[in-house]
Amino acid sequence: MLRSLYAGISGMKANQVKLDVIGNNIANVGTTSFKSGRVRFQDMVSQSMSDASSPSTNQGGVNPKQVGLGVQVAGIDTMVGQGMMQPTSRNLDVAMDGEGYLIVATGPVDGKIAVDAAKHTMGTGTLNTSYTRDGALTRDHEGHLLTSDGFRVMGYAIGGSLSYAGTVLTTKFVDANGPVPTTPVTDIIPLTIPDEVTVVPIPPATATTAKVKSFSIEKDGTIKATLDNNAVTIIGQIAMASFNNPAGLGKLGKNLYESNSNSGEPVVRSAIGSDKITDNSKGYGAMLSGMLEMSNVDLAEQFTDMIVATRAFQAAGKTISTGDEILQEIINLKR
Repeated sequence: MLRSLYAGISGMKANQVKLDVIGNNIANVGTTSFKSGRVRFQDMVSQSMSDASSPSTNQGGVNPKQVGLGVQVAGIDTMVGQGMMQPTSRNLDVAMDGEGYLIVATGPVDGKIAVDAAKHTMGTGTLNTSYTRDGALTRDHEGHLLTSDGFRVMGYAIGGSLSYAGTVLTTKFVDANGPVPTTPVTDIIPLTIPDEVTVVPIPPATATTAKVKSFSIEKDGTIKATLDNNAVTIIGQIAMASFNNPAGLGKLGKNLYESNSNSGEPVVRSAIGSDKITDNSKGYGAMLSGMLEMSNVDLAEQFTDMIVATRAFQAAGKTISTGDEILQEIINLKR
């Protein structure tokens, strides 16, 4: 059977995969924080008709004679470049300008995950984590900070600002205008923006509560709330993670990613007030409030690639048609 038939089939299959990826890119041109894909091809094994020979006294060397047997997909890469920033003027929308992913999780609201402050790694915990750059955050009726699909947004309780006794939330006033608390933070927990904060004065005065009037998310992920007594408190800090190979993250759908053996383990950003020797926060991008990162799909590039892939698909089909005509001529030799 003609080798060109099978080479043409492999070309059609490979270009069909490329068209599938291009179609997915175009479909997600408006998806928040979507990272486009790219298909790379490589040739398949070549059949040797004769091997190479080295030069001799009376004759020069001869190159090998090889016939390629088609093409195959070498890889489908995730292009992790930065997408365009779109202003939304919504205080719960955040965009990562640079390196970093939000850490989100499912599980009980009083769950936590241990963090090694020196190695910046996450240990065991009672929550199942995944990662996202989609910063369109929401709150439920209890004030828990969530993604649009209900995943809990993880972060630090700065200075003990948040704590849970079972599912009961306890808040503590942490003066945002005072010195940064230097108490080591060893866990990340689901963040909550409460309706009121407990103000603990110097004894023997009794504790009081103050209502939260407004809140904002700072560039370092710190959530600050203005109380009805005009004091400003730190609610917590949104945690961020990075990876040695972000292109290796597995896509879970819903703008979520999971770490795997090739992406590497997540490297967690240090909390504010961490030891300057182990602080790695400067290696992460700024968290911009009131903005969302849009898809990094370039439509002009995608439509150009679509034309190339379509013509390559048609050319591979033409190779099969031509091979069929040749086979028909061979069959007609005997009438």
